[in-house]
Amino acid sequence: MSQKNTKGGGAPVGPGVGPGGPGGMGRPVEKAKDFKGTLRRLIRYLSPHKLLLLAVLFMAVLSTYFSVLSPEVMGRATTKLFEGIIGKMNGVPGAEIDFQYVGQIIMQLLGLYLLSALFSYFQQYIMASVAQKTVFDLRRDVNDKLTRLPLKYYDARTHGETLSRVTNDVDNISSTLQQSLTQLITAVLTIIGVIIMMLRISPLMTLIAVLTLPLSVVAITSIAKRSQKQFIRQQKELGQLNGHVEEMYTGHKVIKAFGRERKSLQQFEEINERLYEAGWKAQFISGVIMPIMSFIGNIGYVLVAVVGGILVTKGTIKVGEIQAFIQYSRQFTMPITQTANIANIIQSTVASAERVFEILDEEEEVAEEKKPVVLEQPQGNVVFDHVKFGYDDKNILIEDMNITAKQGETIAIVGPTGAGKTTLINLLMRFYEVTDGAITVDGVNIAHMKRGDLRSLFGMVLQDTWLFNGTIRDNIAYGHEGATEEEVIRAAKTAHADHFIRTLPHGYDTILNEEASNISQGQKQLLTIARAILADPAILILDEATSSVDTRTEVYIQKAMNELMKGRTSFVIAHRLSTIKDANLILVMNHGSVIEKGTHEELLAQGGFYADLYNSQFSKGGFDLEVG
Repeated sequence: MSQKNTKGGGAPVGPGVGPGGPGGMGRPVEKAKDFKGTLRRLIRYLSPHKLLLLAVLFMAVLSTYFSVLSPEVMGRATTKLFEGIIGKMNGVPGAEIDFQYVGQIIMQLLGLYLLSALFSYFQQYIMASVAQKTVFDLRRDVNDKLTRLPLKYYDARTHGETLSRVTNDVDNISSTLQQSLTQLITAVLTIIGVIIMMLRISPLMTLIAVLTLPLSVVAITSIAKRSQKQFIRQQKELGQLNGHVEEMYTGHKVIKAFGRERKSLQQFEEINERLYEAGWKAQFISGVIMPIMSFIGNIGYVLVAVVGGILVTKGTIKVGEIQAFIQYSRQFTMPITQTANIANIIQSTVASAERVFEILDEEEEVAEEKKPVVLEQPQGNVVFDHVKFGYDDKNILIEDMNITAKQGETIAIVGPTGAGKTTLINLLMRFYEVTDGAITVDGVNIAHMKRGDLRSLFGMVLQDTWLFNGTIRDNIAYGHEGATEEEVIRAAKTAHADHFIRTLPHGYDTILNEEASNISQGQKQLLTIARAILADPAILILDEATSSVDTRTEVYIQKAMNELMKGRTSFVIAHRLSTIKDANLILVMNHGSVIEKGTHEELLAQGGFYADLYNSQFSKGGFDLEVG
């Protein structure tokens, strides 16, 4: 199953809309392990913007104030109209509707609505700035952290998991800060303002309106529990469906080759049916929430209207005040529902923040030396001096490795899978730190050099090619900053890549797609070899560099490599032993230790492990058996 559908892989859901139906109620909420601690840490990212946050709060107070004041002002107009009509009906002398007063009220209302909208706009504008600045700081810290993490962090985790934290989780935080936080502030202020205005009009009717709240809470809670189970099931089935589709898409050729189309469609239908069932139940159950909320709200509305009518007949309150109170009671339920929904969103956001902070808390690479050594004219003399290494303290892979490679020598490393060949290269490049002992280049301990300076000494051609989305020219020039057109072409010719490049429609300007699938695997390898040639490094690392090319091309590449390796120290990881006969020193590794060392002839004469490997590859009429 693909790893891209790991937790946190879904798109962030905006407030008020989501898989949980209306208002997002009932949606599954991922909870943080340490809610308070993570929330405090997230608030620290907001602390540099205190003044702007205070401005947001001030704008929210003003916007809410003008919004909450509007029903009370409208009620005055209703009362004036009612009094004028009743006066006329009762034949009161001089009784009439005061349209001038009503007109003034309308103008006041327009002013209040305009001011409320204006301050709400400024609130959103300032909060957007705060949110983006905060997330910018968070993204910068995460990016800086990722550059300081050791290779073991990436080896232990899927790329999809890390990408999910860096993109989806950070976007979730951004969305909440920009939208949900302002909604929460406005909702809380609205609740407070509405309760104050309702109490001013009638404490009795306020009590009636508030009494419907417990009923709403009980109804929502019971339904949410039922729907949440279905939403969790829906998310699980959706992840399986996405994984299945991705696997079937990426493995399309294999499915066709083995005739598994019918089986693939059958699996899709089964997962899709389960997803439909879970989704239908989840949406139906959560969809019941709004009708029930509306029903309970209407009960409260009827009670308020009846009690209000009685109070009007007794002259306790005015008609306009009842109208205002009904509007307030309508305004009262909406922010409560919003607050409940936003509480869920905040829980999910804090969980996202916790996942991001877990990256920031990861153990970093060993700190660089304060005064690093710089090799001005590197020669390429490499020594492994009693090197000991293990990926953890319990499992030591390399016990006591001693290797000396002089300038211009070719050191071949052979052995079965898991012998430690790649580990040796990782230690040389300081992707991992040695547990004990030292590795020196030209007599300088590599631990005393900056990693960037050390790695600039090496040119690498790996079995797994790495090319980026860009032109062929840019991919080759990646090995040497500021390379000229002539230098790029010369490197391509040396690597025997110039001919196939010129046969492409756009030559060196051909754009490689993200996976470089518009050229063959062998052509990719030629480009990476050209890149290494252009880099002109002091030390070469070749990991079965010709394994992906045809036999004829391999001969050309081997000649180019021989030219490239002249005067340079080269470490060659070999599977096909026929390619390293001319190496100055062959290291035979098994279980992390160098068990044999010598030239090709010396090792064959010993009749040991290397001789067995070599003979096994050329038995059965020259059959070439890979051992790693």
